[in-house]
Parts: sequence; C-alpha cells; structure tokens
Amino acid sequence: MSTHNVKNKLDRLGDFLVSGFQLAALFVIGATIVWSAAHAYFEMIRGGHARLDDILLLFIYLELGTMVGIYFKTDRLPVLFLLYIAITAMTRFLAVDIKDLAIESLVVVTGSILILTLAVLVLQIASSRYTTPAEGKASNPDIDSGAGERGAVG
Repeated sequence: MSTHNVKNKLDRLGDFLVSGFQLAALFVIGATIVWSAAHAYFEMIRGGHARLDDILLLFIYLELGTMVGIYFKTDRLPVLFLLYIAITAMTRFLAVDIKDLAIESLVVVTGSILILTLAVLVLQIASSRYTTPAEGKASNPDIDSGAGERGAVG
C-alpha cells in the first residue's frame, strides 16, 4: 500500500468523522433550541400571559432554529442571522431593563444596535454587489451573506 493511498484513506476518514460530528452537533443544537423554546412557551401559558420580552425571546429561538436549518441545508453559516439574533437580544434587553438603565448604558446599547444594523446593511450591499452570477443562483443572499464554507464565519 502506497503512502498516497494511506493518506487518501485517512483524509476520507477524517472528512467522514468531521461531517458526522457536525451533523450530530446540529441535531443536538436544534433539539436544545426546540426544548428551550417549548419550555419558555409553556412558562408563558402557565403564567397566563406573554410580555414583550417573552415574545422577543421566542423570536430569538426562531432565528436560532432558522440559522441551524440553513446551516444544515446549505453547509454555510448565515452570518446575517447572527447579527439579527444580537439585535433582537439587545432589543429584548432594552425592553426589559429600560427603567433601570443609566443614560450611558442606554446610549451604549442603542449605539450597539445601530452598529449591528449598519453591519447588516454593509453585508447586504456587499452580497448584492460582489456576488458572481453563479453564486447568485446557488445561494440566497438574504440568508447566506457573509458565509463561507461549513463552519466559516465571514
């Protein structure tokens, strides 16, 4: 058996193990998101109402689940969804704690939301201007902006 043949077999084994780990991890992460969202929802039902921060929390779970689904289907990490999740989390923080925040903290959080929103805008513009025709057909820039190969964050 040649060294080249052994290397090819080891490369294939490594690829198989990495793909298997990623698949298992996606299922675990997806199940955890569903479990956490269901728990939060049942707590709202038990409480008899849902507040704005509860609804925003459900949106965070939705965005996380969508991100896992996109990653599962396309092998690409949708960076825009990470930004959307951060924006939603900060908005939720503001909605819950605005009464108790010092003005400096309020300015920092709203400024952070503005910066993240500008980052979304930059990624959207870049993906629409710098996508080759072949890439444009193969991927959806709304869900795939800034993404690289599996596991890469643009």
